[in-house]
Amino acid sequence: MQDRPSGRRSGATTTEEVPPLGEYYEVEGRRLFLHRLGSGSPSVVFLPGGGTAGLDYWNVQARAAELTTSVVYDRAGTGWSDQVELPRSLAEVTDELRRLLRIADVPAPYLMVGHSLGGLYARHYAQRFPEEVSGLLLLDPAHEDYNAYMPKELVEQWESWDPDQSLPDELPDELVQLYRGLLAQEMADWPEEIRAPLIERHVSPQWLRTGFQEAKNVDQLYDELRHAGPLPDVQLIVLAAMDIDAFKKAVSVGESESLLHEEIDGKARLYAAFAGSAPRGECRLIDGAGHVTLHWRRPDAVLQAIQDLLDR
Repeated sequence: MQDRPSGRRSGATTTEEVPPLGEYYEVEGRRLFLHRLGSGSPSVVFLPGGGTAGLDYWNVQARAAELTTSVVYDRAGTGWSDQVELPRSLAEVTDELRRLLRIADVPAPYLMVGHSLGGLYARHYAQRFPEEVSGLLLLDPAHEDYNAYMPKELVEQWESWDPDQSLPDELPDELVQLYRGLLAQEMADWPEEIRAPLIERHVSPQWLRTGFQEAKNVDQLYDELRHAGPLPDVQLIVLAAMDIDAFKKAVSVGESESLLHEEIDGKARLYAAFAGSAPRGECRLIDGAGHVTLHWRRPDAVLQAIQDLLDR
């Protein structure tokens, strides 16, 4: 099947499944969601974290579009894109993204903005296709040395955690309502036509489980990244979220307040070391937001970093 743009309402998509913005592009027989704003080069490409969708970054995408071309998308198996068996390798995801950007006629070079798990994909893209990447902005990124900077007690808790047992078949209504309320609070000033369908999809069993499924092979992803070679000499900014938000507390039941703060301290040291190892790297500590809410509560910090990377 030829790769081509297919439009928002093509294929078997139902009314309920249609994203409020963007288009579908057909890549190797799968429909992938992409939303594009603005014009200019380099193109800013947002890579969502695990369990998130491209439109979660709509607020910063729209502001980045005032500067240059700005793109959000959903990986296959996530968000509004077609389903695929998860988890996948870094190579599969970065190959897919490269084809999508070409089919959607999004011009290189790219300023890759990777959040959490998306940070691994952004780095791997730069490792494999350095001539196409002008810079990296990593928002509280996943990192292969994360556990080495964490307290032993916390690492032991994580190692005993079984993602297959994390979500019951029937999600408790109080969990769904908690998550819905947190999302509604963060997106309170968003347009209703974007906020409402995005929140409802987020609290669906399918989307809630996707984040766990996609990250099940994270140790394999770390190994794949380690063997892909050094990070190329590109501009790099890492933003470290220094607060403990309600999302973090919701998934950290049983962790003491002191352990949560030790995790933040360790994370800051890791990101400083990582940025310091790059020829043109910088780490910025960002107050007022947590891991999940970094781009929602501190869009100013994200946009400033994008502006700085574009200026360089």
